[in-house]
Amino acid sequence: MKMKAKKAKTNKLKAKTKKSAAKRFKVTGTGKILRRHSHARHILTKKPRKRIRKLVAAAVVSDADLARVKKMLNL
Repeated sequence: MKMKAKKAKTNKLKAKTKKSAAKRFKVTGTGKILRRHSHARHILTKKPRKRIRKLVAAAVVSDADLARVKKMLNL
């Protein structure tokens, strides 16, 4: 009986998105990454209405954080 030589398997790992990042960031059609503002969840009674309205709008991720966020999202 002949013995078959075993092939060395190379495990190629899949690049997986960090789920925590996927829930926090959104990629636009043009490739920009949007984020939410902080300080908009509680203790809203002492904050001016104008500030609360502005905190609702999404903001673009800064250039300093862009590389880190792209790495988490596998972009």
